[in-house]
Amino acid sequence: MTSTHPAHTFQDLLDDVAQAPEGPDVVAFFDFDGTVIDGYSATAVFKERLRRFDVDLFELWEISSAVVEMRVRGTTVDNLMDKAVHALAGKTHDELMEQAQRLFRSEIASQIFPQVRTLVAAHRRAGHRVVMSTSATPYQAQPVVEDLRFDDLICTHPEIGPDGVLTGLLDGRSLWGPRKAEGIEDWAKAEGVDTSLCFGYSNGIEDVPMLETVGRPVALNPNPELDRTARDRGWSRVQLRKPTRGADLTSTVRSVAALGSVLASAGLGATLGVLSGSRRVGANVTNAVAPEVALALTGITVNVVNEENAWSHRPAVFLFNHQSTMDMIVVARVLRRDITAVAKKELSRDPRFAPLGALFDVAYVDRSNNAAAREAMKPAIDKLHSGVSVAVAPEGTRMPTERLGRFKKGGFHLAMAAGVPVVPLILQGAGDVMWKSSFTAHSGTVTVTVGEPIPTTDWTAETLDEHIAEVRAVYERTLDHA
Repeated sequence: MTSTHPAHTFQDLLDDVAQAPEGPDVVAFFDFDGTVIDGYSATAVFKERLRRFDVDLFELWEISSAVVEMRVRGTTVDNLMDKAVHALAGKTHDELMEQAQRLFRSEIASQIFPQVRTLVAAHRRAGHRVVMSTSATPYQAQPVVEDLRFDDLICTHPEIGPDGVLTGLLDGRSLWGPRKAEGIEDWAKAEGVDTSLCFGYSNGIEDVPMLETVGRPVALNPNPELDRTARDRGWSRVQLRKPTRGADLTSTVRSVAALGSVLASAGLGATLGVLSGSRRVGANVTNAVAPEVALALTGITVNVVNEENAWSHRPAVFLFNHQSTMDMIVVARVLRRDITAVAKKELSRDPRFAPLGALFDVAYVDRSNNAAAREAMKPAIDKLHSGVSVAVAPEGTRMPTERLGRFKKGGFHLAMAAGVPVVPLILQGAGDVMWKSSFTAHSGTVTVTVGEPIPTTDWTAETLDEHIAEVRAVYERTLDHA
């Protein structure tokens, strides 16, 4: 069922998804390396093992020899996979999954193509199932499957003994090339799925059999060989925008200029605050100037959805999902005036945040000391009673992707104690313009959806968990339908 009008742009692809039949009988099969992430997970895993000195010289020689054979002699991936899996012998499944989650947070999450999230969301809106099909192991792919909320994973499985320890052998064969296509066909047969109705996405020439298996093949981020094949066969060919990570000259200069503008704005605000005798005047001047200038210098556009909700019930506790240092600049741009924040104590030593923290009289919380944290909330409650709203990141730390972390209760307790509503601010794209641990911002667009104010006057300690779940659901619905 190859389209008579193959997609060449990302919007074409979204249109194809929207026009396809709805429901779970349509499945989107995604390859992993190079398709969902910009890079190769096996490389990230091996580099991490090298950093931990978890690779001896013999294994290094074995792996290097297998790579050379693939590149020089054109051998299959089987030899390399056998050697890689053999190196896992003696490790437990739980140990490897913990390592996989750590590697995801530190490395793999930053490699996910941002538009893949949009594409997956489009399939989910249509009621389609979304399945990853890869020659990688669960210890590479499972965290991404969970983060993107794929429905299933078809992959290469190392053999696990009854004691939960890996044997160093494969459970079957690696799903490389034609065997990946066979894996999809076996899965589809078990699920009663007609693959002629399905989508398939891959970047590599080795996955031609996989793409031939489905009725809607898409060469996504194709290498030159697959690009030529897809063109000749009339398949869709789409190149996604790469993740923006690391530092280049332009982004570095822009980021330094933006930081300088924030410091200059803070200095101006502090001066006006002293002259007027009002810190709030100084803070409001800074809030009016600093975000606009910093965002303009970094080339970041902020789109605000339902902006009226940011003004209808003030003061309030504004809750925002946290991915990046850029979040506070974006939140300040949306809220504009009469705003302060509650932040973790570590930020008081962050040169990007400390000047604004001093000007805005931010309440710093020591998360390791519950009594000190409660004491730090008192000034924030006083601020709310004086008409100043407070911004809080309920996750408490920057998350590696838009997938929400666990919501802590501090911001909700604060709203209850002050008798003010909570207002969800759902940020999308902040992590794409500035990675969570980066000092460098990149141009792009951040969308902020302002949820309806939620009263807290009838909340109690007994019902708080239920109310937090209701607030969290607002974020989940919005992020799921990006």
